[in-house]
Amino acid sequence: MSDAEVPPAPNSGGRGDSLPFTKMQAVGNDFVVIEETVWGAGTDWPQAAIRLCNRYEGVGGDGLLVVSPSETADVRMRMFNPDGTEDMCGNGLRCVVRWAVDHGYFAEDSDPIFSHRGTVETLVGVRGISVEKGGIYPPSIWTNMGVPLFHPDQLPALVAGRDSLMNYPLDVEGYGTVAVSTVNTGSTHTILWVDELPEDELFFGLSPKIEHHPIYPERTSVLWAKVHRHDGHTNFAMRIWERGVGETLGCGTGACAVIVTAQRLKKDKNMEENEPFFLVNVHSAGGDLSVIYIPDLEAGKYYMAIEEDDDSLQLIGTAHTVYSGFIAR
Repeated sequence: MSDAEVPPAPNSGGRGDSLPFTKMQAVGNDFVVIEETVWGAGTDWPQAAIRLCNRYEGVGGDGLLVVSPSETADVRMRMFNPDGTEDMCGNGLRCVVRWAVDHGYFAEDSDPIFSHRGTVETLVGVRGISVEKGGIYPPSIWTNMGVPLFHPDQLPALVAGRDSLMNYPLDVEGYGTVAVSTVNTGSTHTILWVDELPEDELFFGLSPKIEHHPIYPERTSVLWAKVHRHDGHTNFAMRIWERGVGETLGCGTGACAVIVTAQRLKKDKNMEENEPFFLVNVHSAGGDLSVIYIPDLEAGKYYMAIEEDDDSLQLIGTAHTVYSGFIAR
């Protein structure tokens, strides 16, 4: 990266020709977090992501998180995949919240449950956040994840004559017809419901073919999901192939997508359509996330005392700082 791509910033806290970063992770989804005001607004962020996320020649990570002041929220985040494409990321959002709390972007709250509340500007809109109190570090972070989108135009997917892509018969070269369900929960996710999560040969063979399938003009992440009951409770497990990344240990928007499609497809008797809300855990290789899904916002306002403008998806989990350091320009 040239000096022209990363202009010097006054009082940046860097060391000579180096600039600061923080490495963070949430359920194994790891990110390089940097401040736009330190690195410079003129930075070529896609190229920075390609360089910094490289696990051999950079810091290494599933994405680059760029944090900056916002005119519409307490703080702004941008997330870039390792291939330089910009996207939304639920686990990245929690990492930004944890980082922003530590750096004073959110004022302390007098609420008996939450120590901080605030808003974050993202690629898909402003999202409300709440950070739990308590002596356990790091505390759980609640993030509003918006309303799921189903219509092909909203995914996007080049399919005509359908209101959604639930149980859609997708023809995949070399694999025949595969039943998939696609939803946009801030990022496009295509779910394959299976009895058991796939072995490597099937996972690494079919997942990239679906990611790059011609019906998805912006590509899609691919989630293999199954019902996973534990102690009489319905939970779900997933294996994740993220667009622009490959296999990852966790995915927040993906966990939301699994719950949404599970409810739509009635994957469990405890997820009936007339229920006002669901609180379900989703397990991946990196750990567990909790998702609250409110299919009917009017009913949700009655049962959960939510406000009119609240979102129908809430993602709950932790985020951890791994280390901080400096990297050459």
